[in-house]
Amino acid sequence: MKMMDQDFDFREMFILDLANNHQGSVEHGLKIIQSNAQVMKKHSARAAIKFQFRQLDSFIHPSHQTGSELKYIQRFQSTRLDHTQFQTLLNEVWANGLLAMCTPFDEESVQVAVDMGFNILKVASCSAKDWPLLEEIASAGPPVVCSTGGLTVEDIDNVVSFFQHRAVQFALMHCVSVYPTPDDMLALNQLRMLRNRYPQVTIGWSTHENPGDTIPVQLAVALGAQIFERHIGVETDEIKLNAYSSTPEQVDKWLEAHGRATVLCGALSRPPVSEVEQASLDGLRRGVFAKRPIKKGHVFSRDSVYFAMPYIEGQLESGHWKEGYQALQDVLPDQPIMKESVDIEVNQGVVTLKQVIHEIKALLNEAKIQLGSEFKVEYSHHYGLENFRKTGAVIIECINREYCKKLVVQLPGQRHPSHYHARKEETFQILYGILHVNTDGCPRILHPGETILILPGVWHSFWTDTGVIFEEVSTTHYNNDSFYADKRINKFARSERKTMVDHWGRFQITQGQDSPKVDEPVIADPQVP
Repeated sequence: MKMMDQDFDFREMFILDLANNHQGSVEHGLKIIQSNAQVMKKHSARAAIKFQFRQLDSFIHPSHQTGSELKYIQRFQSTRLDHTQFQTLLNEVWANGLLAMCTPFDEESVQVAVDMGFNILKVASCSAKDWPLLEEIASAGPPVVCSTGGLTVEDIDNVVSFFQHRAVQFALMHCVSVYPTPDDMLALNQLRMLRNRYPQVTIGWSTHENPGDTIPVQLAVALGAQIFERHIGVETDEIKLNAYSSTPEQVDKWLEAHGRATVLCGALSRPPVSEVEQASLDGLRRGVFAKRPIKKGHVFSRDSVYFAMPYIEGQLESGHWKEGYQALQDVLPDQPIMKESVDIEVNQGVVTLKQVIHEIKALLNEAKIQLGSEFKVEYSHHYGLENFRKTGAVIIECINREYCKKLVVQLPGQRHPSHYHARKEETFQILYGILHVNTDGCPRILHPGETILILPGVWHSFWTDTGVIFEEVSTTHYNNDSFYADKRINKFARSERKTMVDHWGRFQITQGQDSPKVDEPVIADPQVP
């Protein structure tokens, strides 16, 4: 039996549906598998050959076993293979280094597929509301790919909840069950909808359009599809393919198009600026020039300078200009204002805080969490602003009465030191990212949707590698209710380890923060990380 690892990665997988294109011939089926395996090897593609299983003696009503005029029944009966013949094809799939996938259309077929060792099970669109079959598939064990052709949004919601509640590893496939699918029915924006609606689920595309058209697969790549499926076959003098099945040559072109689209789209993360691009931009930068004679000691105003290209290396550029700079030397008209010729005072702490606000807002946007600008925002920087990106957090206060709600945001790599609260009971619920929590020496890893209760007196610390947003719901928050394992932090005045911003839209730092230090006990370091 060829079973998969516990955690299956669906991403960048190509599904090649053999369906009934073997035409009831093992020899022809082997030819299809072998020829497409060569294409996959050429592109170093991760692929699965998909079979379709129906136990026809029970799947088809007795009155239609013979002489049926229904086209589907005629096709199934005329291309029938027995268990031994399917096993021969399955062995060829594995011999070529490919994954084996099976679409079972009845409960008995699920068990047959599992017993034969198929790596992945598929739910066809027509079976996505067949709950007895879905129950059998969910309990079978292998990871599952489910197509969504002909389903409403409510239907898809039900399927997603069904598999999530049963802890099944699954992916969704946008699919249009029209063979072949015309352009005006492809609806590729559904990929975007599915990705937004089910962000924790891998989304793919099962396609039935003209196999000679490679533009749709490129669009699907751009829209974020990560699994790609189409029907495959081989034509002979006697066997002709239907209008939606691909020859090996067409699969080759399909993969080429996919590869080019992948290169064109690039990574989702922002890439570093290339030297070529930077040089191009630098050639268009504007530098700051003196409009009139400037004497040493002059305080620059906007009317004493102008901005123009070309920018000179070491020059003050227009994007860094601010009124109030003082001249450290004389400058003649039309001469560049060099950085070394002006007194530039930079409050690095304020710069850090302002930059972090932009990063926090971006993280909230990425998580699709909408907030206004009227909230009080607390920067916790337990070891100084210079170490904020290593140790710290941003805490957004939503409400603080008999109950309290906050949003806590940490940037990638930030930690919050070990501490406890004497009075406050709090619950963390993860909204975005992954949070590592240590409570009284017991580590946990929390993912979106998971919660943890922290009672008064419980030592806890938390950190993130990815960046995290979580909701803190608690009893009333008191400023003098945090006691740290590191005795140095307890000795700091609150103003030394906290910066408050009253209105983060306008970045208004609270004035008069130097409040008296709260008497907090000096405690021994606990035996926790």
